Amino acid sequence: MATSSVDRSDALRPAAAHPAAVVQGETYRFTVLTTRLLRMEYSADGVFEDAATQLVVNRSFPVPEFTVEETDEALDIRTEHLHLSYTKGPFSASRLSVTMRGKVQDSHRTRWHHGDPQPEPGWRLNNLGGTARTLDDVDGPIELEPGILSYNGYATVDDSASLLLTQDGWVRPRRATGEDLYFFGHGRDYAAALRDFFTLTGPSPLLPRWTLGNWWSRYYAYSDTEYLELMDRFTEAGIPFSVAVLDMDWHLVDIDPSLGSGWTGYTWNTDLFPDPAAFLERLHDRNLRVTLNVHPGDGVRSHEAAYADVAQDLGLDPSTGHEIVFDISSRAFVESYLRRLHHPHEAIGVDFWWLDWQSGTASRIPGLDPLWLLNHVHYRDSGRDGRRPLTFSRYAGLGSHRYPVGFSGDTVVSWESLRFQPYFTATAANVGYFWWSHDIGGHLGGAKDDELATRWYQLGAFSPINRLHSTRHAFNSKEPWRFGQRAEQVMTRYLRLRHQLVPYLYSAMWEAHTDGTPPIRPMYHDHPQRHEAYEVPNQFAFGPDLLVAPVTEATEPATHLARVDAWLPEGRWYDVLTGRRYSGGGKRALYRPLDDIPVLAQAGTVLPLASDVMADPGHNPTALDLMVFPGADGVCTVIEDDGEAEPADRHETRVELSWGGTGTSGLDATLTVRPPTGTGALRRRELTVRLVGVESVRAARLDPGQRPLDLHRDERGLLVVPLGPTDLSEGIVLHLEGVGLTTPDLARETFTLLDQAEIAYDAKSAVQELVERLEGSALLAALHSLDLPGHLYGALVELVSAAD
Repeated sequence: MATSSVDRSDALRPAAAHPAAVVQGETYRFTVLTTRLLRMEYSADGVFEDAATQLVVNRSFPVPEFTVEETDEALDIRTEHLHLSYTKGPFSASRLSVTMRGKVQDSHRTRWHHGDPQPEPGWRLNNLGGTARTLDDVDGPIELEPGILSYNGYATVDDSASLLLTQDGWVRPRRATGEDLYFFGHGRDYAAALRDFFTLTGPSPLLPRWTLGNWWSRYYAYSDTEYLELMDRFTEAGIPFSVAVLDMDWHLVDIDPSLGSGWTGYTWNTDLFPDPAAFLERLHDRNLRVTLNVHPGDGVRSHEAAYADVAQDLGLDPSTGHEIVFDISSRAFVESYLRRLHHPHEAIGVDFWWLDWQSGTASRIPGLDPLWLLNHVHYRDSGRDGRRPLTFSRYAGLGSHRYPVGFSGDTVVSWESLRFQPYFTATAANVGYFWWSHDIGGHLGGAKDDELATRWYQLGAFSPINRLHSTRHAFNSKEPWRFGQRAEQVMTRYLRLRHQLVPYLYSAMWEAHTDGTPPIRPMYHDHPQRHEAYEVPNQFAFGPDLLVAPVTEATEPATHLARVDAWLPEGRWYDVLTGRRYSGGGKRALYRPLDDIPVLAQAGTVLPLASDVMADPGHNPTALDLMVFPGADGVCTVIEDDGEAEPADRHETRVELSWGGTGTSGLDATLTVRPPTGTGALRRRELTVRLVGVESVRAARLDPGQRPLDLHRDERGLLVVPLGPTDLSEGIVLHLEGVGLTTPDLARETFTLLDQAEIAYDAKSAVQELVERLEGSALLAALHSLDLPGHLYGALVELVSAAD
């Protein structure tokens, strides 16, 4: 017969579920974690596990309401959302099923049977996909592992083979044999599925703030002088970076062939870096944090400076010169590996490690992927002495979200690689893996292509981590000045934009940490019932307010425009980079020159940006730009902290936007900045308000004090309201009276478009004449009759509809 209790010694373990949530028999156990999340266990010998596993670290959920009906042969468990039906005996398709107690698909309920194969990722095939271990040598799409979100409403996770975690963070084998399954039956409430997943497996952690800036990386044998001169040249060019990556040439690579390759190493190459500590200090003086690449798989060889110490730690004779095998399963080896090979470098200024594991999935502990334990050990170790933990390594399966940042591997330089990357990045949100770092621009192969590189830079500015990288090739490097003048200008602008976005993205990181909201996510996360949201796989939400539709196709020769097919949800939308307005509620073909990609904000958005792009992004900015998109009420919250491993407090500065009046007399707007909350929050800042799509403001005044303000235009043509150094202790209110929105100048925009097009002059004149004479559907019909080349007609349709 079933019971609703467990052994008291197990119940005391941190990962154990509440006894009232458990329904147990001699060989089976079911745990109702939530009304939509079930644990299902079968053990022929009646032994069950309550300890934390590699994946699951908590089962102590609040006990939900559920009912149990049982006979000697069968068991039924019902929650508000699920019905589990079990005929007692070993789990099988005929004995165990779970039915969704509500319509998930358009016409019928959904039922899972034990043993059902995981459908291939893809929304019409049920599972929405997760991510993959690596993009090494990838040139286009690859198969993704299943995720926990499903168009049909359910997904299962098999935790039967994972090892157990001890209280001190090590691993041990399971006592129990059999099956240990989790059923996620959340329908299309994807946010709830992720919240339950993070409660079960641990939250997405906070990264150090500076990780969100630009990273410079290149596989190249720099000397210390060359590297510092390059960083200074970036600064002189107004190109900001926050992380300096040193690939493997920092250590000895030209070693005696009898010792193997120089792929693995822990000893500085003093020919290139005569004084490593001084070099690292100079990088820190430039507000750069430093990571070193290591390939630990080849163990410790006799040429290493720390070889004798490691050998003695392990009871080996260093005089033999024998290789010390890398063995992550040995606690003695791990202790020496960290203390002798890593900590000394950290003591002189190495901030974190790039762990490039390329040595397979086998270890001396059966069932243990060494990469998982390597990530786990390094992440825990990196957090010692009160530091915020950080690793930079490869993905090792579900649960890897606890050990960011992810290194996706060495991709091929090609349009095919670029096309796959937005989808790959956003879909990883389906397994909570938010912080991918790709080789922006591609790593190997390919050919020099200014347009491809520029489009990749643009994607990088809206990627989780923006790390430029390239392989060891004299002609393949990512400095913007190594490309054409226009490409250089665009690349520089987007690298600067990335540092402006840090306050916005860091606030999104906090929401990911506390609420499980992915900072970068597929469109269907926010619009699960709209089919269109599943049909734009390369479009994604970036933070709470932005939509990004990256350009992943080459421009068409006649117009020098590239096409992006996007979907805009209902509402009024602004292109952040061009100021163009659109009505949402459907799909749109958008056309962009090399300068821009579609980045859209809904009316009512207040976008917080760092004013000084060259300031250290590791610190909360003392100057903020508030970019306002008019026409609707909105709220933004800038979230910050003290930068400690466990922040003492969360700082919040809430900005509220409200609108009144009519379009004929001019709109009135009120922008309210509430007093910052949290101990240590910045209460004095220089604030600048930038109004997108605004032609004029009759009057602007600031409370308290009713101080009138002067307005001006910036280099982009945006109307700027400078508030100056502002005391926020009691909050402030900006009143804007008589706000007149910009009226699109279709004739001027058409002329600009035509001027760049390489088509017959007479065709240009014909188009311009129609635009100046007709409007609306009559204009579109007349333009269509001209049979215009390339993307010209589509681009004109976009202009006309945006101006309507």
